[in-house]
Amino acid sequence: MYDIAIISGDGIGKEVMASAEYLIDKLDLNFSLRYGEAGFECFKKTGTTLPEETIKIAKKSDATLFGASTSTPGKSSPIISLRKELHTYANLRPIKSYKGVKCIRDDIDFLIVRENTEGIYCQVEYGDDNKMIAERHITFKASEKIAEMAFKKARSKVTCVHKSNVLKKTDGVFKESFYKIAKSYPQIIAEDYYVDATAMYLVTKPQNFDVILSTNLFGDILSDEGAGLVGGLGLAPSGNIGDKNALFEPVHGSAPDIAGKNIANPSSMILSLAMMLEYLGEIESANDINKAVEKVIASGKTMTPDLGGNSTTKELTKAILNELI
Repeated sequence: MYDIAIISGDGIGKEVMASAEYLIDKLDLNFSLRYGEAGFECFKKTGTTLPEETIKIAKKSDATLFGASTSTPGKSSPIISLRKELHTYANLRPIKSYKGVKCIRDDIDFLIVRENTEGIYCQVEYGDDNKMIAERHITFKASEKIAEMAFKKARSKVTCVHKSNVLKKTDGVFKESFYKIAKSYPQIIAEDYYVDATAMYLVTKPQNFDVILSTNLFGDILSDEGAGLVGGLGLAPSGNIGDKNALFEPVHGSAPDIAGKNIANPSSMILSLAMMLEYLGEIESANDINKAVEKVIASGKTMTPDLGGNSTTKELTKAILNELI
């Protein structure tokens, strides 16, 4: 029995989480679910976007599923704060082509490994009436740790993404740490590109990437670009991995413009569930879910509006379930 924290958040986060819970129930997965609150609606009710009780639930669980959260003016992002609280240093974002979806190529299959605790997302900002400053924290320890993760995930190659020609100190540390760890993996090709060049190469030759390693902000931007190559954020899952805790979430936001309309694509949430199952060692169940999503998308019969269809969230969820039972 696995203890799983469920944090639906706001907007379509609640709708796609309902899809994940529907599959958990129907597939009779060996989960004990514990529920926590986070996000803008939580703030309106409790005065905080991430209550201590939610953090406690997540820390005590074997893994956490997170839906999506709406930004709260003047407050820290609950998902970024939760990643920090759980010490999930690695953000994993697989980018893959799906048959049945218009993609830039049909042979895209790479993983973005993003450092999750440092960089500009340390959320340290200050200033005066004339100037605002955002700090960028990069350490050798964290850079080496995330590089280690990237090489462990690689099949053939790791591409380190940075801007050390401008950010000589901080990205200099990141690049130096990368090549230090690379020495322990001689069977894996190690290369590095500037982030602006990488943004171009993702469009012109995405099939050449295996694992992309990056700092926090660059990885956030490049992963959304990667999702755009393969059909959009509705097919983009992610996992946040730490030494003791793990947190899984769709890459998309709360999408308040379509919230409540039952048209959100639940695939990224369901694929995040599969990533969680893989993390827990339930490889067969994870593979079954991944294959079910692939079959449904390839058939083209049940597609939400973002994929060019007119099916609802619930219809797509049930179609995926039908491939599993």
